[in-house]
Amino acid sequence: MAETLQSLGEAELLRRLARFAPPGQLDDDTAQLKNPAADLLINTDVLVENVHFSDATTTAADVGWRAAAANLSDLASSGVDTVLGVTVGLVAPPQTPWSWVEGVYSGIEAMLQSSGGQLLGGDCTRGSERILSITALGTLGPLRLHRNQARAGDWIVVSGAHGLSRLGLGLLQREAMAMQTDLPEALRTMAITRHQRPEPRLDALVQLIECKPKDLAWRAGGTDSSDGLLAAVQNLCQSSGCGAVLEQKRLPHASGWPKGEAWREWCLSGGEDFELVLSLPQAWAEAWLTARPESSQVGWITDQPDVIQWKEGGRPMRRSGFDHFQGL
Repeated sequence: MAETLQSLGEAELLRRLARFAPPGQLDDDTAQLKNPAADLLINTDVLVENVHFSDATTTAADVGWRAAAANLSDLASSGVDTVLGVTVGLVAPPQTPWSWVEGVYSGIEAMLQSSGGQLLGGDCTRGSERILSITALGTLGPLRLHRNQARAGDWIVVSGAHGLSRLGLGLLQREAMAMQTDLPEALRTMAITRHQRPEPRLDALVQLIECKPKDLAWRAGGTDSSDGLLAAVQNLCQSSGCGAVLEQKRLPHASGWPKGEAWREWCLSGGEDFELVLSLPQAWAEAWLTARPESSQVGWITDQPDVIQWKEGGRPMRRSGFDHFQGL
């Protein structure tokens, strides 16, 4: 008979979870950070079963990895220098198997081993559905990325291809559009991996800092594409009082990506790609594109507030992206 949280009880659950943290870290209700030498960056994300994850598409370990990666992506898109760690709030029905919880924390541990940081603490309680609330903490580096720092004339550049996570979800759910196309096997494999095991672009942030031209100020607009590429551009423009022009021929597709309006929409608004979306002075953008071959320019910033349009024909683009209360 499988062990459940009900059969374990809270004390045994916490004892088992303690192995995912440094010795003694979970003994108290607070976590101590020893006087960080730089400003702290902090963010929190909540993931809800059947909204952000499900057993049909994501293993328990993948749930943990994705949950941690989403938070660390927010830190990367804000300019984090060092990831300190995460706290985890877990809500689960008493009948939840221990093996599922163990898998989740194993995934979180694997993500932290890849990116740095440690499990700092958290809380567990019962509820009618499984929910993960993760708070990530890191220290700020030399570049504080803000959405409100885009300026007219900047290039809009992204750290990698978009649409892959949405394609991966479509393949796992056997959606008609994903299944009816003769996709290259390499693209299928990459898409499923990007959906189940996304990578926060801490590496791209390091490259961005290292390639900054010496004569430029530390000014760059930045966010990530957790809610979609178009939504990220919209957020930059709205916060900065600017507009943008995007080029269809420059959209950041992976190799073998099909053509067509629906596929372009997945690239623009599929979400959960967790790539950096930046507004940079041209010289800095060019240096980053050279330092990071998988990056690309998708357009530029204009002085027309909140007007986002295609270069091809000047057609305005409708607002898009994931809404946590309305969906896509």
